[in-house]
Amino acid sequence: MPPIHEWRKLRAEQLRALAATDAMVMLPIGAIEQHGPHLPVEVDSWLGENVALRTAEAVAALGQRLLVLPMLWTGVSEHHMSFGGTITLDQPTFAAVVEQIVRSVLRAGFKRIVLLNAHGGNENALRVIVDELTPKLGVPLVQFTYWYAAADEIAAILETQSGLLHACEAETAMMMAVRGELVATDRIALAKSNRTADVEDVVGGGVYRWRTIGARSASGVIGNPEAASAEKGEKLFTAIASTIAAKLCNAELWDLPWQAESLVTP
Repeated sequence: MPPIHEWRKLRAEQLRALAATDAMVMLPIGAIEQHGPHLPVEVDSWLGENVALRTAEAVAALGQRLLVLPMLWTGVSEHHMSFGGTITLDQPTFAAVVEQIVRSVLRAGFKRIVLLNAHGGNENALRVIVDELTPKLGVPLVQFTYWYAAADEIAAILETQSGLLHACEAETAMMMAVRGELVATDRIALAKSNRTADVEDVVGGGVYRWRTIGARSASGVIGNPEAASAEKGEKLFTAIASTIAAKLCNAELWDLPWQAESLVTP
């Protein structure tokens, strides 16, 4: 019987035993937000959970164990609110929820914790959370945003984009692979709409402004969903999972010293 990777499907005594083996624990973090005229609002959560579970299988193939917590299904999505259908948290609430989950996992005896991000709006908050919690809790937390962790592999598969955007070639293809019945293919053409320039297109890189998605794209789509296919989505999942698994199973990721005190010899 293949190993169970989902935390919620295991009994308490099984989880206690796995903690003693130094198994990794991953919290996938997504969102509930608009994804244009053709995709459901749960895209980021569906994709993040699938990436996490496929990564756990790839980790098992490399001889290690990764447990996947239930998806944290809402995040920081204020920039999508104008379209409706979006559930958002403010950053203090989001940080508090993530911290309490991490604390619970540590109290269960696990020491290697991974935050897997599946929503662009969570990126800045999660970096700050990891920066604050690592010294506060005394553990070397690891954080991935999956399309950055596997950027080269994703770019090699996409045909009209250099990376994953929003309700785009990549996200639409991945949804076609796992929940094709929820993709309204007859509405994909509606994604073509008026768009305004990005900040870097106007003044160059290195400048940041907060903008709503509605101010950037009238359809709520950034990218080209017309180039999506289920086959492409399956290739993306496989490439992303294998890439992240290889990084997680690299012992140096966990062994690198993270505080100066650990380098001091008595």
